[in-house]
Amino acid sequence: MVDGRLSERLPDFPWDLLAPAKQAAGAHPGGLVDLSIGTPVDPVPAVVREALAAASDSPGYPLTAGTPELRAAIAEWTVRTCIAPAPATSGPSAASTALGQGLGVLPTIGSKELVAWLPTLLGVGPGDTVVLPLVGYPTYEAGVRLAGATAVRTDSLTSLGPARPKLIWINSPSNPTGKVLPAGHLRKVVDWARERGAVVASDECYITLGWEDEPVSVLSPEVNGGRLDGVLAVHSLSKRSNLAGYRAGFVAGDPEIVSELLAVRKHAGLMVPDPVQAAMVAALGDEEHAAAQRAVYAARRDVLRSALVKAGFEIEHSGAGLYLWATRGDDSWATVDWFAERGILVAPGAFYGPAGERHVRVALTATDERVAAAAERLEI
Repeated sequence: MVDGRLSERLPDFPWDLLAPAKQAAGAHPGGLVDLSIGTPVDPVPAVVREALAAASDSPGYPLTAGTPELRAAIAEWTVRTCIAPAPATSGPSAASTALGQGLGVLPTIGSKELVAWLPTLLGVGPGDTVVLPLVGYPTYEAGVRLAGATAVRTDSLTSLGPARPKLIWINSPSNPTGKVLPAGHLRKVVDWARERGAVVASDECYITLGWEDEPVSVLSPEVNGGRLDGVLAVHSLSKRSNLAGYRAGFVAGDPEIVSELLAVRKHAGLMVPDPVQAAMVAALGDEEHAAAQRAVYAARRDVLRSALVKAGFEIEHSGAGLYLWATRGDDSWATVDWFAERGILVAPGAFYGPAGERHVRVALTATDERVAAAAERLEI
């Protein structure tokens, strides 16, 4: 037996704790409606599957850095989506063009892998502090614990006083709340971090799913002042292109930091398989399927939001992203049980930090038929 097991640093795996509620919800005569974990249910786009199949004869080792085609596809998508998301008629600004030319990019094995290991990859360790959102994705904290560092949850950097954290996680649009941070707020975070030599890692996996609010990337010149130093943006194709099963993500930003991540990842064998890299190129180059999927989520969102409000829930934030952040003021686990009695599984806000204990997260990732069933059950 190994002493001092690494797993002992970690909390219980959140989704394991939902097993009793899932069993209860599954006993409903109409079957389970799973609105908890947020796993895609719609088909992988044909253009992506065709690219995967065409690249399936890949006997050699893949490049950790990604193929030249993939690096170009990531850079091009990031420029048009994050750095210069302006009407084509206006053209990119000089600052946007410069940022795009200096951009560092690196494919990752999904985004969760990078989130979990980024502190370690950056050399963060015991005695170091990492700042996390007050309410946020549980893997942020897991990554800090894996590195042996100290996590501080706050949405106000002034509350840190003279502290000099090594890494600051921001998440906009937020998982779970759907809150969007305005450009001015993001700019203050970047400026504050640069003054203290901290890296800002922005989880932007839901940036293309703005509803009432329009998300802004940390890579935008409006936020970073036309400089990439000290900033990273984390992205995923899991929800945009239904590629959760492919494990297809990437990080973009400060080229020096990205180069350091690459150097370490080469030793660790953290490589995206060649067929998946080819699939990513196809997905990033095709906006038609992404627009169609977005429309599907928008329709499901309208159905669920209306049903939740009629059932007495208040929807807070939720201006973007793939979830509805709902509350009736009750304990989140009690609310999970209330939904389970109706055959619906949702995630307790407690998963995302103590500040979420009066909310539940309701995912839009169920088929149209299951979403309709959930809405009908909420009316009873």
